[in-house]
Amino acid sequence: MTSLSLLLWIAAGFTLQLAIYLGINFWRHWQGYQALRNRDAELNLPVTIDASNKVVKPVPASWHGYRSFTVARKTVEDDARLICSYHLVPEDGLALPPFLPGQYLTFRLEFPSATASTEEIVRCYSLSDAPRPDGYRVSIKRALPPQGSSAAAGRSSNYFHDQVEVGTLLQVRAPGGHFHIDRGDAPLVLIGGGIGITPMLSMIIWLAKEQPTREVWLFYGVRNSGELIMRSDLDALAASNPNFHLQLCFSDPMPEDRAGLDYMHRGRIDVSLLRMQLPLKPYHFYICGPTPMLESLVPALEDWGVPDAHIHFEAFGPASIKRRSAAARAAPISQGDVRETGIVVTFVGSGKQLPWQPAKGTLLDLAEANGISVNSGCRAGGCGSCQTTIRSGEVTYRQLPEYDPEPGTCLLCVSEPKTSVSLEA
Repeated sequence: MTSLSLLLWIAAGFTLQLAIYLGINFWRHWQGYQALRNRDAELNLPVTIDASNKVVKPVPASWHGYRSFTVARKTVEDDARLICSYHLVPEDGLALPPFLPGQYLTFRLEFPSATASTEEIVRCYSLSDAPRPDGYRVSIKRALPPQGSSAAAGRSSNYFHDQVEVGTLLQVRAPGGHFHIDRGDAPLVLIGGGIGITPMLSMIIWLAKEQPTREVWLFYGVRNSGELIMRSDLDALAASNPNFHLQLCFSDPMPEDRAGLDYMHRGRIDVSLLRMQLPLKPYHFYICGPTPMLESLVPALEDWGVPDAHIHFEAFGPASIKRRSAAARAAPISQGDVRETGIVVTFVGSGKQLPWQPAKGTLLDLAEANGISVNSGCRAGGCGSCQTTIRSGEVTYRQLPEYDPEPGTCLLCVSEPKTSVSLEA
């Protein structure tokens, strides 16, 4: 026998021993596995299936245009009966896509007109609940005319309160908006003034479910207890979560409102209150409320040293809120500079030609300041109400709009001219 033959016999013997060893072990494991299955069957225990074999349901896609929703429930939320919540379910019964807490829905409403036809108005209202696959909730305050004023009451909010009932069909666009909570772990300060609490409710409910350990402060400002909504829900969240700090602020308490019980602070929400209550931490501030509150708080937070990237806000008319940091980056504009730009905005439908002054704001601001009537809704590039045809010239956007304007048009509420421009309005 040669050395090569001997080597082959040794290798074959080693391979045979290894195969016998593996076969015996496999047989023992198989017997153990069968015994476990038989025991599970006797005890009626479920058999575990590998997670890799599970079918993952796809996330529902958002939709384009408008979709029909039915009002499933209408709930009065405050003692003054000025705020109602509307629970909406899709008429087609399909699952809804998730949204980012803080975003809004856009509604297309039809009003009867004097000519026996209908007039369409587009309005946006914040979602006031966390994302759910079977429905949405918006909470809307009836807009009353100012005392002693001949101004008309809010058409859309009064339409909801007076005309929209359980079973009403509404046309709704998919959730949108740049104002929404981030999914990081930074501590948060949420500030809601009046009906500006609605996007904060969406954020708070989502945070309680998804990030209960995240530090959250809610400063909720109203005149008195008659204007509070969902107080019991807020109290329950504060009682169940030590990381959620509820701060109720009444600017004009009623005689029966008790300090320390019905409210924590008397007066409006301002930076002095925030500095007294908040520990020194890198908070992100989310603010929603009437324009005067934003005009006061945003510059004050900047003066306090809060970084620009940590201040997020949504006002009732957000285009009117000027960031001080943005103003500091812009060079002062003199009348001579304006004349040198040579930019002229022509509103063809109104027959007006106006020199462009960047300090005046957006094209919508320019139109309204000069008596030109333009339909508008959200004033933040989300609803498309102010979409206007561009006859000639170019515009640029101050912020990326949520609504995708048709080719050859622009959204006046978030745009300004890049060159001299002619508009259909």
